[in-house]
Amino acid sequence: MFDYQAPDGLLKNRIILITGAGDGIGRAAALSFAQHGATVILAGRTVKKLEAVYDLIESNGWPQPAIFPINLEGAAPHDYDVVAATIEEEFGRIDGLLNNASLLGNLTPIENYDPSVWSQLMQVNVNAQFFMTQAMLPLLMKSDDASVVFTSSGVGRKGSAYWGAYAVSKFATEGLMQVLADELENTSNIRVNAINPGSTRTNMRAHAYPAENPYNLATPEQIMPLYLYLMGADSKNTNGQSIDAQP
Repeated sequence: MFDYQAPDGLLKNRIILITGAGDGIGRAAALSFAQHGATVILAGRTVKKLEAVYDLIESNGWPQPAIFPINLEGAAPHDYDVVAATIEEEFGRIDGLLNNASLLGNLTPIENYDPSVWSQLMQVNVNAQFFMTQAMLPLLMKSDDASVVFTSSGVGRKGSAYWGAYAVSKFATEGLMQVLADELENTSNIRVNAINPGSTRTNMRAHAYPAENPYNLATPEQIMPLYLYLMGADSKNTNGQSIDAQP
């Protein structure tokens, strides 16, 4: 899917919620989805970053976005219900959900892993994705063609030393995707998939590999073809898959 050519109006009239929309892959997805016609709902912790994405979308004349600040680390299920109720009042439905926000944590042996950091990562990378998805399902069910996409990782398929809570959380992401995809396959118009971005030029990658030359890596914009494919109608029959964004 690295070479997927998305039509200009691929996402026209679609409403897509993106977590972690202020930076990295989430930011690139928000801009790419808007460029292809979607009304994007920008969710994240840092309002200044979300506003910068909002302004860029507006300046390009793409569909007017919306901003929903939310701190995934501290948010409880009720907070997600409030977000869902507000979106329903404003838009009536959503056609896509990109669960993208996550934390890296410490790259350290399990023996030395800080329990508070472990809990923090599980809250943001696993619990928050469950809470958000559960709250949004009624709005997704109002769509004729809805897509849920999780951003996963290669270390969520095969564990690697020192990746600790991040790797375990991505295994959970893969599991949540598979369970939900199987539940919805024959009962709704919602498909559920995951993307492994691969080695991508993001701040998270730079923290994980500080000695790496980032200019040898794909940019977030370069891996957008798969994100576009899974959010658009061309992927209508793709469900329960974990797909690599890079060859």
